[in-house]
Amino acid sequence: MDLKLKLALLLACVGSLAQAAVSVKDDVGSTITLAQPAKRIISLAPHVTEDLFAIGAGKLIVGAVNYSDYPPEANQIERIGGYNGFDLERIRALKPDLIIGWATGNPQRQLDQIKSLGIPVFLTFSKKMSDVPGVLERLGELTAHQAGAAVAAKSFRDQLALLEKTYAHRKPVRVFYQIWDRPLMTINNTQIISDAMRACGAVNVFGHLPDLTPTVDVEAVLAANPDAIMTSGEPGVKTDWLASWQKWKNLKASKNSHFFVLPKDSVNRMGPRLVDGARAMCEAVDQVRR
Repeated sequence: MDLKLKLALLLACVGSLAQAAVSVKDDVGSTITLAQPAKRIISLAPHVTEDLFAIGAGKLIVGAVNYSDYPPEANQIERIGGYNGFDLERIRALKPDLIIGWATGNPQRQLDQIKSLGIPVFLTFSKKMSDVPGVLERLGELTAHQAGAAVAAKSFRDQLALLEKTYAHRKPVRVFYQIWDRPLMTINNTQIISDAMRACGAVNVFGHLPDLTPTVDVEAVLAANPDAIMTSGEPGVKTDWLASWQKWKNLKASKNSHFFVLPKDSVNRMGPRLVDGARAMCEAVDQVRR
């Protein structure tokens, strides 16, 4: 067979494969089937937007929720609402062929309304850090960006493995992680930030509580007497939260000034930057050990 003809046939096969139907399961066990890889995507969570850019599919996003601000190009994407609700008419007008949402962070009523429009909805919900690479890989399948997804997933797994090898078995450090000040709120062991703590060899002092983001009081924190207190945010923005603990002189964290503000959104979002936030946390925990 002529070489040029062989090449033409090969390219035709590649092209047909790129347009082939794709079918994957999302994080709540639903099977999402597309007649061909997605070309117009709406992202219903900031971490989903980051996921898509990380695998090279950012240009496919035609709509995103508020706070989808990373990478910087994400700020140019049209907004379709936020955590309190979506503009369903705008979503319909954008003609997406795939919507990617957040199983526990999006209003269930509006997710049901979107599904009723006949638009495929893929839901993410990473409970552990090790779940994140699998989400990247499945998004790669849905968007025909398998190569970019493979690279991003491997990078995440390799970095997580290194953190666990380096820090997970060192002397335990007891940590209070503050996500809000009024009311005073923290996280339990099923929240993904606690899995980052585990990788660092840290112990969540309120990990045993039943609620994902429980409300606690000052007396409970004083009784737990953590070695360190952490939060996350812009440099200087939440330092007043931590400074308020300094008046409790018998608190271990206060005695040693073990208060840490981790980089904004890196440890809070269950996307590719989570491993960077975990690294910053591990370095802070190691300061406490020293």
